[in-house]
Amino acid sequence: MTDLNLTELTPFIGAEVHDVNLGAPMSDETFTAVKRAVAERSVLLFRDQDLTPQRHIDFSSRFGALEKHVLQDFCLDGHPEIFVVSNIMENGKHIGAFGGSKEYHSDLAYISEPSKGSVFRCLECPDGEGETEFVSLFAAHDALPAEKRAWLAEQSAVYDYVWDYSRRQTQRPPLSDEQIRNTPPVTHPCVRSHPETGRKTLFLSPIWIRNFEGMSEEDSEPILKELTDFATSPDFSYRHSWRAGDVLIWDNRSTLH
Repeated sequence: MTDLNLTELTPFIGAEVHDVNLGAPMSDETFTAVKRAVAERSVLLFRDQDLTPQRHIDFSSRFGALEKHVLQDFCLDGHPEIFVVSNIMENGKHIGAFGGSKEYHSDLAYISEPSKGSVFRCLECPDGEGETEFVSLFAAHDALPAEKRAWLAEQSAVYDYVWDYSRRQTQRPPLSDEQIRNTPPVTHPCVRSHPETGRKTLFLSPIWIRNFEGMSEEDSEPILKELTDFATSPDFSYRHSWRAGDVLIWDNRSTLH
């Protein structure tokens, strides 16, 4: 096994990886070490990276099959696997998803098989702005009172992308009939075992959860808010200040951002 040169970002989440060039071919041994570190640390930071869109896709594909985001209008031309986040407009049109997400979520938690993780490359960002906060759902789970942890282990939550989009994304174009058909409500357990480490983790992506299974929206809302407030406290969080050339890999199975 290859050992990576790592510096922890916090004691409970995140590590910066040194001496690895994602734009160059990577040995199986090094990739295995990267994959293991993502599973154990949840967030990996690589500074000063330069990689082409195809290299971005090739590297990401080593983790597994890539999803194509439901909002294909915001994907990179010729590369539907790359979802673009940007406030830049060209010819009167946004070139990517704009406005940012101001609420905590786990990417693609609303599909039947939620995303393993995300590989995000920063091309450009405003000086003194552009931060993303990551939450360790491993640490939050372990810190819950035993009674609440046991209760959550028996619960599932209903994720409804269309419901959330209609109430929150009023500045974006409405979903098409096809997009609505492709994102029906799904149900996921609130506590899962990480498939690579076996460690128990919460699985809660608040923006898309409509209710806990068997409970009304009204009864679910205060419970979800209490859990979200607890999990997103500074005790379990790392705030990343972006700079051009950063690549972050995060594990959607054990984090919110």
